[in-house]
Amino acid sequence: MGKKKLDWGSLPFGYMKTDKRFVSNYKDGAWDAGKLTKDEKVVISECACVLQYAQTCFEGLKAYTTKDGRIVTFRPDLNAARMKSSCERLEMPVFPEDRFVKACLDTIKANIDWVPPYGSGATLYVRPYMFGSNAVIGVKPADEYQFRILVTPVGPYFKGGVKPIVVRISDLDRAAPHGTGDIKAGLNYAMSLHNIVDAHKCGFAENMYTDPATHTYIEETGGANILFVTKDGKLVTPKSNSILPSITRRSLIQVAKDYLHMEVEERQVNKSELSDFAEVGLCGTAAVISPIGKIVDHEKEILVPSGMESIGPVLGKLRETLTGIQMGEIEAPEGWIYEIK
Repeated sequence: MGKKKLDWGSLPFGYMKTDKRFVSNYKDGAWDAGKLTKDEKVVISECACVLQYAQTCFEGLKAYTTKDGRIVTFRPDLNAARMKSSCERLEMPVFPEDRFVKACLDTIKANIDWVPPYGSGATLYVRPYMFGSNAVIGVKPADEYQFRILVTPVGPYFKGGVKPIVVRISDLDRAAPHGTGDIKAGLNYAMSLHNIVDAHKCGFAENMYTDPATHTYIEETGGANILFVTKDGKLVTPKSNSILPSITRRSLIQVAKDYLHMEVEERQVNKSELSDFAEVGLCGTAAVISPIGKIVDHEKEILVPSGMESIGPVLGKLRETLTGIQMGEIEAPEGWIYEIK
């Protein structure tokens, strides 16, 4: 059919219906073979468990066009493993990891004309998700489930692309101590919706959450992990049991160590340290790295030395290296890149 005629460079980070999506159903203790379908509608009982008790989890990854014209995706095996953890925590059946990866590749291939061209700044966002689909009125897990994958072409997550943003320290929590903060459950994101809407009304791009037990240590934002760079060039990432294990963060840590030969620390970060860092940023599949130029802690403004004009040199180099690996400009570590053929 040929590449879709879209204004690739002006795409928002939003949903657009594409040609095919993958669907597999779990019933009587087993997953069916699954299929690709043109039908984007989901038909479930009015009493479906997902609607009553939010039994759902999801993942997010991307497909890219490389410099030499190949279509690839980035580390889907880690998304499969993370969804496995989410399913186990939510008492949902695990969709087999090998089938998860194959379904992602098949869905991308079925929508190959929607993968943005190299250099456009856009990507194909891939959203695998699962939910309890049968009627449940008592508080218990569902007996039937649906696993689906949709794809949609997207532009940058934050308007303006890679420009420093302003965030605030939140008084609310995104996760409970010993709760579900370390899995990608829909309920975690539902908890953050009021707070992000309020943040936007107040002029902030995101909320920076502290640990839910003591409100002393920096954890993550509503939708991304956080990176810090010390004045002597060390990469620091917060460590906590209630932080989502970001695949982008884990990849950036390896890039920092193996490609840029940086020292990396994964540790608790006290909020009193914020003014000591040279660079601060968010990282995740959607944004890769978005620099933070200013952090507002109630009446106190912390101006990050890298400023509000552009990404700092260290985070900039990290971002450039990781996106270079993803786009085929830099040789990737073994097993990171899956080509769609």
